[in-house]
Amino acid sequence: MKPDQIAAETRPGAADIRTARAQNPKMRERDLARVLGITEAELVASFVGHGVKRIDPRFDDLFPGLKQVGEVMALTRNESAVHEKIGPFETFVNGKRAALMLGDQIDTRMFPANWVHGFAVEKVDGKEVRRSLQFFDAHGDAVQKIHARPDTNLVAWDRLVETLLLDDQTPEQLPEVTAAEPFSRKLPADGVEAQLRARWQAMTDPHQFHGLLRDLDLDRVSAFELAGETWAWPLDRGSVPALLRLAASEGIPIMCFVGNRGCIQIHSGAIATVMDKGPWINVMDPTFHLHLRTDHIYEVWAVRKPADVGHVTSIEAYDSDGQQFIQFFGVRGEGNLERADWRGLAENLPKLDRAVQLGAAE
Repeated sequence: MKPDQIAAETRPGAADIRTARAQNPKMRERDLARVLGITEAELVASFVGHGVKRIDPRFDDLFPGLKQVGEVMALTRNESAVHEKIGPFETFVNGKRAALMLGDQIDTRMFPANWVHGFAVEKVDGKEVRRSLQFFDAHGDAVQKIHARPDTNLVAWDRLVETLLLDDQTPEQLPEVTAAEPFSRKLPADGVEAQLRARWQAMTDPHQFHGLLRDLDLDRVSAFELAGETWAWPLDRGSVPALLRLAASEGIPIMCFVGNRGCIQIHSGAIATVMDKGPWINVMDPTFHLHLRTDHIYEVWAVRKPADVGHVTSIEAYDSDGQQFIQFFGVRGEGNLERADWRGLAENLPKLDRAVQLGAAE
């Protein structure tokens, strides 16, 4: 059956999902899952026994094993941005609440509790077999996908899959997923503005900002609105495409963060090739690809935070719910001042008149 023939109230079984996939071979999995009214994890699981195996996303074995496979492509995405890095997995630092993958190319911050479902996927495409490891959270949303490349060590890849393989490989069995709580803005409590500004000014590390938000029970945009223009100011929605084009043309190295509930993936370095395609703006460099939906940009903020030396400046984009989906900094080593070229770029992006922004939000 075609996706548009499936009633919204009907949840298809594994065989129905495979049929829909066969009839729509070029549709992206995320889009097909949405049309079918299922999660992407359920779509992938419907192929267990048909080129897909269930694996355990066990960090202690997964990431040391990935170090042995050599070059791969690591993909982390959310609803509005796709971040792809090509290279090897290098230094893994484990932790119960958060883990790190550090390397010249693949640099991530991972949250193990949200790596719930794992699959080893093999797809036959003509004479080629495409291999990937795909991981999903409890809500069925992808946290990270790792794709084999021509130079990947497939012996080490297969050995890793065998190490992670789960005993239960029952076909036709879809995973249990739960609905995610929708993101919502938090109304600031009375008197919180003065506390926010005092604590913001007292920060000595940008990472302290997360604790500040937690303690004051604020979302990021609400904090920006209260902080005052010394620390945060709104920008025109076209500022993000402008940032990418300026960084590329002027050779300014940037840090680009894209994340979801389970993983934040980071690019650090210069970018060169920036292209538009429909609503997407894309970076297409040899080891870094970025795909960003410009039509999802609802608010953009420039933000200053005190650091170990001076302050650092970020450019952050938010969707219509107030949820961040991409963030940029200038490349900066610890103990160094922020680069003057990055700061100049960030501070000269077109500002949005505050009255205009408030009027648009009403």
